[in-house]
Amino acid sequence: MAKTINIHCANTGRTHKVPMGFNLEEVYELLEIKMPYGCTSAKVNNKVEGMHYVLYNDKDIEFLDITSASGHRTYTRSVFFVLYKAVHDLFPNATLRIDTPVSNGYYCHLDLPDGVNEEQAAMLKARMQAIIDDNLPFHRLTCYTSEAVELFRKAGLENKAKLLESYGRIYTHYYTLGDVANYFYGSLLVRTGQIYLFDLIPYGDGLLIRVPDAKNPTELRKLIPQPKMFDVFREQHNWQQIIGVSTIGELNAACQNGYANDLINVSEALQEKRISRLADKIVQNPSLKVILIAGPSSSGKTTFSKRLSVQLMACGKRPVPISLDDYFVDRDKTPLDANGEYDFESVHAMNIPLFTEQMNALIKGETVELPRYDFQTGKSVMSGTTVTPTKQTIFILEGIHALNPELTKDIPAENKFKIYASALTTILLDNHNYIPTTDNRLLRRIVRDHKYRGCSAMDTIRRWPSVRAGEEKWIFPFQEEADEMINTAMLFELGALREQALPLLEAVPESAPEYTEAIRLLKFLSYLKPISIQGLPPTSLLREFLGGSTFRY
Repeated sequence: MAKTINIHCANTGRTHKVPMGFNLEEVYELLEIKMPYGCTSAKVNNKVEGMHYVLYNDKDIEFLDITSASGHRTYTRSVFFVLYKAVHDLFPNATLRIDTPVSNGYYCHLDLPDGVNEEQAAMLKARMQAIIDDNLPFHRLTCYTSEAVELFRKAGLENKAKLLESYGRIYTHYYTLGDVANYFYGSLLVRTGQIYLFDLIPYGDGLLIRVPDAKNPTELRKLIPQPKMFDVFREQHNWQQIIGVSTIGELNAACQNGYANDLINVSEALQEKRISRLADKIVQNPSLKVILIAGPSSSGKTTFSKRLSVQLMACGKRPVPISLDDYFVDRDKTPLDANGEYDFESVHAMNIPLFTEQMNALIKGETVELPRYDFQTGKSVMSGTTVTPTKQTIFILEGIHALNPELTKDIPAENKFKIYASALTTILLDNHNYIPTTDNRLLRRIVRDHKYRGCSAMDTIRRWPSVRAGEEKWIFPFQEEADEMINTAMLFELGALREQALPLLEAVPESAPEYTEAIRLLKFLSYLKPISIQGLPPTSLLREFLGGSTFRY
């Protein structure tokens, strides 16, 4: 008689006996679970696994679909692999790089002589659809890491080989699709036929992969033009290719060869140069009086605003910081969200009439007494602090709604300059595995919240979806309103964050729902070699998170 194991399934709310040695796909079919968009992967004891995963012991399981973050990543990675095979089939000598999440899609560079035209994009899309229609299996194979390195090196995937060489593990796994092999740092679907919706269109000098919206999986994510953000990504990628460090494997190799401090110094110098040029641009226009800085959580906008202030002072200006937090309406006038709770993130939680009146008065050179918001009483009071502008005065305002047109619609356009600051991670794991900018920011926040707010990684991870929801509603829609975008991510920073983040993530218990995200981040960090922060300047933007800054916060 076949041995059985006990599976507690969150989807059914029951414990089931299933044959030992079944994989997740077989268990899913046995339990006859019906998910409208199909099953992409599953949590096994709170760790996400692909449907190839074989069960030998009692487990807790929750099957996932494309509406979950993990399930959506599985679907997207599978589309990437199908694109890679299509390129291999049609343009075998071309190199594909999947490198930039932009415009609600993923920009891909294909090194064809004249870029990618509409005809070539259509050919690739048709080939992808044929691969999907053939319902080919994604095979998952395990081997010695040295064998995988040799396999990818022979296939011309040098950056993938370098990543695995620096990984330090005896065994690794990879996937095959037909006659091609690839490596991804997460699960894939079982078969190509599970991909039910995608698009591939020309974008810039390359391609844009589009995938379903996790919130509405029957539709593709809405295409939103983001030319300014795309230019920032492309500029950074060009610089990284020039210095020869555009992937984690190359970064690890540079650090092992003793170039870590050089990378820190060059990265810091480039960022300072960018901020200095931005200050020069601002002072060249004497009409500019109000500098508005916005960005998502842990984007480093606070330190950026301080460093910009230093550069403005070096240009002869007198920057005066004004906190947008002091312009909240009294708590009893705060709008409510759908749950009847105070919506402090709404732009209408701001006293826009008072803000407009005071900013216009300051622009005219009038003396103004600034308000102060008492968060304990929920009341706005006058602070007793007055500001009398001079010809050299320039006001620096940093906050969630700084780019929202609703906040500054009655402030003359010629008097304001809008900046979007965010950690736009541009280094790749390898040419087919990009690093989400949200991961970069979450790691920053985990380290900072522990160091300065006494919060555990579990607490930070638990709150992160709410933070992200606020960003999606109140920050990201206004990114392209900016006059300038500044990338606060540093080429070396993930290695610098690694040592402080690791013990915090390891402390998240397996029984906690947050363990799923913690273990994913731990696996990602395992690819990175640690970088000492000893040589990090005290004015570095990363000091806001790692400690040791000379700025006051």
